[in-house]
Amino acid sequence: MNLKRKLEVLADAAKHDASCASGGSRRKTPDGGLGDAGRTGICHSYTPDGRCVSLLKILLTNRCIYDCRYCESRLSSNAPRAAFTPEEVAQLTIDFYKRNYIEGLFLSSGIVKSPDYTMEQLVRVAELLRNEHAFGGYIHLKTPPGVSEELLAKAGRLADRLSVNTELPTEADLASLAPEKTFSAIEGVMQGVKDEIDDARDVGRLSVPAGQTTQLIVGASDTKDRTILATTSRLYDAYGLRRVYFSAFSPIVHGDRLLPSKPPPLVREHRLYEADWLVRHYGFEAEELFAEGEQDLSLEIDPKLAWAIRHRERFPVDVNLASREELLRVPGLGVRNVKKILGARRQRALRLADLARMRVPLRRAAPFLVTADGAAAPARMLDAADLAARVKPAEQLGLFDAIVAARTGQL
Repeated sequence: MNLKRKLEVLADAAKHDASCASGGSRRKTPDGGLGDAGRTGICHSYTPDGRCVSLLKILLTNRCIYDCRYCESRLSSNAPRAAFTPEEVAQLTIDFYKRNYIEGLFLSSGIVKSPDYTMEQLVRVAELLRNEHAFGGYIHLKTPPGVSEELLAKAGRLADRLSVNTELPTEADLASLAPEKTFSAIEGVMQGVKDEIDDARDVGRLSVPAGQTTQLIVGASDTKDRTILATTSRLYDAYGLRRVYFSAFSPIVHGDRLLPSKPPPLVREHRLYEADWLVRHYGFEAEELFAEGEQDLSLEIDPKLAWAIRHRERFPVDVNLASREELLRVPGLGVRNVKKILGARRQRALRLADLARMRVPLRRAAPFLVTADGAAAPARMLDAADLAARVKPAEQLGLFDAIVAARTGQL
């Protein structure tokens, strides 16, 4: 198989891994070297479904000794097989970089012979890039479950980011759909990467500067959102993950009878990302995002708005007196908006027009806030039975329209 055909097969085989997004590294480029994996991350381009394509995103091989039912590269699949050598991947990366096609490499692989053997091949690619080509760009290596700590430490010194895919949210799901994988093997890798990062930090050595991530497939099993978010919260707390990525299950050709015949709605993946963001950046606990007995996030409204509607007794909050934590729970207010509000109100009391100038989405936020000019009409909306419909995201109102709408009770 020629190189072009290998690239076609192994780039296509990597398309379902969403955890390729990069950034956060502080690795320095060698003098006279190539590439930059600086603190601000890599410039991305995205496909219409949100997949990152700014990295050379490929598998080393799609041959695999595992038979994960949801995977196109599984042992029992009749997909065409291909394999790169480490030297081919290193040269492709340099050639693509010099043509300004990419800024870095995302490299995964099917499991061949054993997890350690596979990881040795991935590490060899990174060694060639760093040591022979003086490549200072971004490298993300996907680590197989069950890899030795020695190989993880070696990979950490060469790569900007490491990740091992959790894939499924429960041990029962793994036993059913990926019988060769276990949570103990997956989390053993996570613990090994965490230990390597901690050890390197203690001695001032650079290792895995962009941290570790993982991915969960959504909709391959009937596991509910509540369980999925409980799993992600536990992984964040235990292993200091930089991020969990969600990937909606995509039915595969000649798929297993245990798998769904249709993908879940993409909005479900989007809602999980929103919930994950609230947990990581807004101070929410995962359990707060569900009503008693509720197992899935609403597909109709975002989880922050759903929480606010269930807790109307906590609103409206005074924009000039509320704490940062209280403001972060107001629908429509993001971290940057809250920072602007906290800074501006030190100078004077804020009115509705001030919030509009800050580009606060008033259609969403106004019913949950009290400003210096009262905003009594929006506040009365809190008791409306159709509050969710009234404040669902819409095109942001301009300054003039926002002020007029507020004063005439149209918000």
